[in-house]
Amino acid sequence: MPSPRSTLARWLCNEALPLWATVGRDTLSGGVHERLRWDGTADIGVPKRVRVQARQIYCYAHAADLGWFDGLGLAGDVLDWLVDKAHAVDGRPGFVHLLEADGSVANPLRDTYDHAFVLLALGWYAKASGDTQVHGLIGQVLAFLDEAMLAPDGSYREGVPPSLPRRQNPHMHLFEAMLALHETIAYPGALERARRLHAMLEARFLKPAPMLREFFDDGWQPAAGDEGRIVEPGHQSEWCWLLRRYEVAAGLPAGPLASALIDAAEAGSGTGGGFLIDETDVEGRPRRRSRRLWPQTEWAKAWLSEQRIGREGAGAKATHALSMLMDGYLGRPVPGGWIDQFDEAGKPMLNTIPASSLYHIFGAAVEAEAASGTAAA
Repeated sequence: MPSPRSTLARWLCNEALPLWATVGRDTLSGGVHERLRWDGTADIGVPKRVRVQARQIYCYAHAADLGWFDGLGLAGDVLDWLVDKAHAVDGRPGFVHLLEADGSVANPLRDTYDHAFVLLALGWYAKASGDTQVHGLIGQVLAFLDEAMLAPDGSYREGVPPSLPRRQNPHMHLFEAMLALHETIAYPGALERARRLHAMLEARFLKPAPMLREFFDDGWQPAAGDEGRIVEPGHQSEWCWLLRRYEVAAGLPAGPLASALIDAAEAGSGTGGGFLIDETDVEGRPRRRSRRLWPQTEWAKAWLSEQRIGREGAGAKATHALSMLMDGYLGRPVPGGWIDQFDEAGKPMLNTIPASSLYHIFGAAVEAEAASGTAAA
């Protein structure tokens, strides 16, 4: 297998992927564990979110496709288990939201965010494995979204049953999933679906641009009270990265919105000690100065995508963000693990290692490796 060039990708391949493929795998009940304890052992008995199972399938399928890690067998086993335990198991279409540790249904909610990650996983597994039968399951999931989740205004409800507040986040990850389906297997109609989701960004979520609100009422006006004023710098960074991918996929020139989003994310985190903080308000003032791991990965991905379009200073920004991620979060408290969140004073806020963050770290490693390869060339 090819040896990754970037420091982050090497760490991922040498430490993180082996850890989560062994200790992180539930060899007794199936699937993967939701989290590890700080001593590096599995936190057995914790319910399993469908989105986490899908994220791990994605990571190991994509890693196999890159030649980074022999994870295709793991991805296939977890996918088979997930379909068996979570897909239409109660006679209704779609994937349930939450499983008990043994694989029985804990919550039958159908969640739009979960299905976005199922689609991401299926696209990459189809590409890595060459299994065309996966296309049929992709079609079933898309049909379920269209029939059960699609609102009259073209947006997607939060789930079945529907709930409030409306959120931009599921739409962002559906956008990501459609881009992945287009990029991996050229799935018919995926780019058009991405175009419709892209249109929602400026029409509904940016009020005002470039401040990305998180929560809305049923008419896509900001939710009442403080909830409607929340802005997450991590999601602004993530949209920057996704917009640059969409421009490439759709054959569009690099536009100004992606740059404005990452600039606003940084401006609102000015007191974060060199990291992105968790929340600001719509004026860019800090609301929560804690700092999770995942916004740092999206921060790095955003600047790596800005570097790709030749933005001045983007390379240095990306290097800084990657350094803060590596030095501040990864490889602790055990090799292959991470500290997932710090408070304002720099104290860890969790005493477990959530599996969900591997998806974010993996994405940053892919972007860092691509940038490293460009520099080497």
